[in-house]
Amino acid sequence: MSKADAVAVALWVGVTMYAIFAGADFGAGLWSLLSGAGESGRRPRELIDWAIGPVWEANHVWLIFVLVVLWTGFPSAFEAVFSTLFIPLSLAALGIVIRGAGFAFHHNARRARGRALAERLFGLASVLTPFFLGTVVGAVAGGRVPVGNAAGDSVTSWCNPLSLVIGALFTATGAYLSAVFLVSDARRAGAPDLERALVSAVVTGALAAVGLFALHRHARFVFDGLTSDGLPLVIVSALCGIGVLVLLQRRALRGTRVLAAGAVASVIWGWAIAQHPYLLPKTLTISAGAAPSATLTAVLVVFGVAVLLVLPALGLLFTLAQRSFVEETSGPSPTEGEA
Repeated sequence: MSKADAVAVALWVGVTMYAIFAGADFGAGLWSLLSGAGESGRRPRELIDWAIGPVWEANHVWLIFVLVVLWTGFPSAFEAVFSTLFIPLSLAALGIVIRGAGFAFHHNARRARGRALAERLFGLASVLTPFFLGTVVGAVAGGRVPVGNAAGDSVTSWCNPLSLVIGALFTATGAYLSAVFLVSDARRAGAPDLERALVSAVVTGALAAVGLFALHRHARFVFDGLTSDGLPLVIVSALCGIGVLVLLQRRALRGTRVLAAGAVASVIWGWAIAQHPYLLPKTLTISAGAAPSATLTAVLVVFGVAVLLVLPALGLLFTLAQRSFVEETSGPSPTEGEA
């Protein structure tokens, strides 16, 4: 494996982590938007706020990591993507900012009207942000991002059937991940109205099928890769999705989150294999778009340090957050209560 390929693997690791954790984070915003107003929606939103509160900012560490690796490791690809697709990327960035503000202010707003507005902004931004990020992926897969500064059309590159379908798929995938991640917490907290994982899984599966049809028509190179070299991982993704449905129907919660994350990760890596050796399908290869060797070495060193420091820290954060939730929802034992 060359240095350029190794950096591409590091880049894809960051993409995978962001897709799983930030995807679940965005999906939580969608469920918050659909929880309803008034007292009936208060408890579900409290559960969502608790679940994403400790980690919602940490999720964007992976986005920053992806941007830095792409910028330093593959500058020509960074230039092409961010110049041609500046509209959806700007809208996604705006959504991240509005989403963060909405999440913060819906706790601190003094008036009920202000809190309601902040909650709606948080939910809407949670839907629109992954959608616009998905249109970017659709534009790249469809070969609508040529090499060069603003060499592609700034509108039709991302506003086309393939990009719109992939955008909808990104939003649905976040809702699916969030529903699966929250379902065990919802049951422990007595909030069954959050148990929408089965419905979101079916919707996501249907959109994935539509996405394959769109890839066949508008991104044949990626489609052929997914149905040949990437096919084993596509099958693994489907099996993981089926496993999640079976476990949810049997109300066996252990393993559902791992399988849901595996379903998403398998598709992402199947996509990487399908697109290899290109960064931009059929226009820019990994080797042609790579930075000088010294820069690639520095990126790999930083990636190694991140693996050693960031991953254990995030793992500890998730573990402590879950332990805290179990203690809060279980409450004191009868003996402790009497004492």
